[in-house]
Amino acid sequence: MSDQSNNTGGNGGGGGNAGLAFIVGGVVVVLAIIAYFVFAGGMGTQDKNVDVDLNLPEVSAPDVPTPAPAE
Repeated sequence: MSDQSNNTGGNGGGGGNAGLAFIVGGVVVVLAIIAYFVFAGGMGTQDKNVDVDLNLPEVSAPDVPTPAPAE
């Protein structure tokens, strides 16, 4: 019977990237969901008619004081 050996390139193990791949995949999915809501308008269309009417009293600056007459 022949011996089976796995040559992994000298670091003695592999599979350490499985957790990293899972995290990167999750980040990609979250970014795709965010991009959908930002670029496609999200959950249906909403009527966005905004009417702002401000009725403010007129503001005037105080009168400039006149200089005192020279003596």
